[in-house]
Amino acid sequence: MGATGLATPYLTLAAILFCIGLYGALSKKHAVIVLLSVELMLNSVNLNLVAFSKLGVNPGLTGQIFSLFNITVAAAEVAVGIAILIALNRNKGTTDVNEMDSMKR
Repeated sequence: MGATGLATPYLTLAAILFCIGLYGALSKKHAVIVLLSVELMLNSVNLNLVAFSKLGVNPGLTGQIFSLFNITVAAAEVAVGIAILIALNRNKGTTDVNEMDSMKR
């Protein structure tokens, strides 16, 4: 079993998590659930980065460093996303993504 054979369970788990997050982001109507689904997708990417960084052909710290940057971007995305959701909830009174069309004329 090679180095990529050791990473197969991690990659399978990451693919399953990404598919669950994609399903949630595309099918759910509640905006908070959509944000949580996007975070699940970002975490599956982090799992892939760390698995390839640790168990890939050329192990190193590159994937782990990219994973830290990804976590930083995800934290900023959540802060901005929640702020937008609170503002829209105050204006519209709902968190349904189909009702959030304030930029449309």
